[in-house]
This record gives sequence, C-alpha cells and structure tokens, in this order.
Amino acid sequence: MTETAEQITLDRGEYDALLARLEDAEDRAVIAERRNAPTLPLAAVERHLAGESLVTLWREERGLSQRALASAAGISPAMLNEIERKKKVPSIVTARALADALGVGLDDLFA
Repeated sequence: MTETAEQITLDRGEYDALLARLEDAEDRAVIAERRNAPTLPLAAVERHLAGESLVTLWREERGLSQRALASAAGISPAMLNEIERKKKVPSIVTARALADALGVGLDDLFA
C-alpha cells in the first residue's frame, strides 16, 4: 500500500515569513546552547578581526601573563610567544593544553 503525500500551498509572503521564523528559532537554539560558553568582549573580537591571536586575547581576558599561561599549559614562554605572534602552529596536544588552561574549547582558540 502506498501513501500519498499531502501538499500545502503557500503564497510567497507566507513562505518567507515561515522561513524567517524558522531561522529565528534556530538562532535562539544556538544562543541557548551556548549560553554558558565563554565569550570575548566586542573590543577583543575587533582586535581578532584586525589580526591578533585568539590565544593572546583569551589570555588577556583571563588576566594571565604569558609566563603564567605557558606554565599552566606546560610549554615554554618562548613557545607561547611564537604561537601568539602566529609564527608557530601548535601541535594538537599543545593546543589542547592551552585551551584547557584558558577554560575554552579548541574552536575558541583556533577558529
């Protein structure tokens, strides 16, 4: 036995309004999901857009010196300095250690 699909016809305005409500609902779901996720202030985001390292911005947001973050992540301050200046790309182990020390996800540091 075959089932027949029901069809609904909407005019363009109703369809567009329905899509807009769907997009709003999706946005609200993402916001709710990330409600407790760490965020950077707008000034830091603008600095990132201008080319600064997210590692630097998160370190400053957390009030840490390079030496303190390097120690918490188990790397040398010189290595952290090179990562922050984007001269070196950290290994996944080092990236995870930095993220853990800063209390953020990898995608927050290396987006």
